[in-house]
Amino acid sequence: MGNCVRSNLRDLGGRRSMDPRIWHKVAAVSGMAALGLGTYGAHVFKPENPSYKQVWQTASLYHLVHTAALVSAPSTKYPNIFGGLLTAGIVAFSGTCYMVALREDRKFSTLAPFGGFAFIAAWTTLLF
Repeated sequence: MGNCVRSNLRDLGGRRSMDPRIWHKVAAVSGMAALGLGTYGAHVFKPENPSYKQVWQTASLYHLVHTAALVSAPSTKYPNIFGGLLTAGIVAFSGTCYMVALREDRKFSTLAPFGGFAFIAAWTTLLF
């Protein structure tokens, strides 16, 4: 196993587990992507159908908000579940919305509800 991967694993009662601080790095990458994609959407993206501009803005908003929440993952009771679900939600919901807007075709929207469910599930983990 590489040093990078090994440094993000820790021994937990004889089991190896992912270090929850990895979520700060995931949030950093996601934040850079959210800002880059948001900037692209605001200044460069010019869809033929203007309604797709709103789809891009929705993707950007959910991407950035849930990235901000991802920063707090290490401090939650179940950081890997919370962080994993938020990341899955960002990819499935925001990624799908970006694709729909970019392609101007709603046939790419099939994963969006799963992303929304992942967001809801992530927030629900904070109850336990």
